[in-house]
Amino acid sequence: MQAIDLTSNLILLLGTLLLLGVLSTKFSSRFGMPALVFFIVAGMILGRFIYYDNAFITQWFGVLALVIILFEGGMQTDMKLIKPVIRPALSLATIGVLLTAFIIGYFAHLILGVSLLEGMLFGSIVGSTDAAAVFSVLGNKNVRKKLTSTLEVESGSNDPMAVFLTLMFIELLNNPETSVWGEILSFVWEMGFGLVLGIICGKLAVFLINKIDFETSSLYPVLAVSSALFTYGVSSLTHASGFLGVYVMALVMGNSDLTYRRTILQFNQGFGWIMQILMFVLLGLLVFTDQLISIIWQGLALSLLLIIVARPVGVLLSLLFSQFSFREKTLLSWAGLRGAVPIVLATYPLLAGVEHGQLFFNVVFFIVLTSTLIQGTTIAPLAERLGLTEKVLDQQPSILELVATGRTTSEITHMTLTSRSRMIHRELQEIDLPPSVLITAVLRNEEIVTPRGDTVLLPGDKVYLLGPKAKREDIRRLFTGERVPDSSGAS
Repeated sequence: MQAIDLTSNLILLLGTLLLLGVLSTKFSSRFGMPALVFFIVAGMILGRFIYYDNAFITQWFGVLALVIILFEGGMQTDMKLIKPVIRPALSLATIGVLLTAFIIGYFAHLILGVSLLEGMLFGSIVGSTDAAAVFSVLGNKNVRKKLTSTLEVESGSNDPMAVFLTLMFIELLNNPETSVWGEILSFVWEMGFGLVLGIICGKLAVFLINKIDFETSSLYPVLAVSSALFTYGVSSLTHASGFLGVYVMALVMGNSDLTYRRTILQFNQGFGWIMQILMFVLLGLLVFTDQLISIIWQGLALSLLLIIVARPVGVLLSLLFSQFSFREKTLLSWAGLRGAVPIVLATYPLLAGVEHGQLFFNVVFFIVLTSTLIQGTTIAPLAERLGLTEKVLDQQPSILELVATGRTTSEITHMTLTSRSRMIHRELQEIDLPPSVLITAVLRNEEIVTPRGDTVLLPGDKVYLLGPKAKREDIRRLFTGERVPDSSGAS
């Protein structure tokens, strides 16, 4: 009976936390404060009544949540927007993180009174920005797309550098004879093979989702998330970067012709929020308030130095040869939010038995809290003052989807016509469609065109068709097949 009561209480507690977490997002958007602050504070308050100090479970769940968050963020990233900023974003994710880590690591050595090597470990932990924080804060802001895309790619791809530096310095502290060059070669392998695995797994996931005919559409999001977890697992087992693999895999999926895209995206958003809420609550539970109070001045000093010295220097030097203006670099510096990643990384020294592991965790937690409070609430006003905002345009729906809750033999699919498609410049009445297939809409320049017999298809059109699932491949071949050149060579 006691076990049943305990289970009921835990379920009630979980439901209450999720309910409060969802409701808190309304207040966070109204006051311009990142929602993660409310989740962390909820965990700290809960910690006054529940004793919890399991760093292993926190680390495990944190990694799991970050995989889901990276997958959700990558799925919604448009490759057309990030291509122009891929180089500066990757420079920030590597050189920028390295410089930031070394600068703040030296300050930690002086302020915390630890060895220089331990200081570098601390700097490595807080050196990267956080995808969960960046995606949640920038999601509803009207900051220029060029800047938001740069920050999103940076936060989605800088975790490997932070993880590499953290693990390297832990290894150097526990085993001083460790070869630094060996660690560097390991990092090159992690980045390179993580990228390759991400591309392969992404294409494989797209193939499976488009080919498999499930009885219910609700299984497609589960297959997508399972693919993300599989990608992380395979990457980690082969000593590649799991975080990079998942983010690249999500980019491939999000920018491919995907069945039930809207269903998958909506599921990912809801699931991502659940993982964020639980992750930050767990991280808050792991902090003891009395220990946090004892390091206030050290934490505040390091937080301010990170915000106004280390991050800006890292941004300015890593973007030295970029085309960003000084105002844009200023905003990029200020928008380097810290979140779950540094706190999760701070559990590594705890589990590795590093002498100052608990001190590092407490200070990192304080830095994350102050970073989100100070920077997260001021990004939008700073962007406006610097003239780096843009008007938010109302967009027409770009996806139509038939969602079936039960077994069905029909579906709505869409094809994007290229300049080489044999369907372009033809009237719909001229197209010999397979039996039971109907053209329901044509999307042109984000506007829906009602299909009529004399409607002419153009390159770039998205054609939506209702038909049997068994005819999916016939439809694809019909609309995506290339025109056959005539004898004169004209197409």
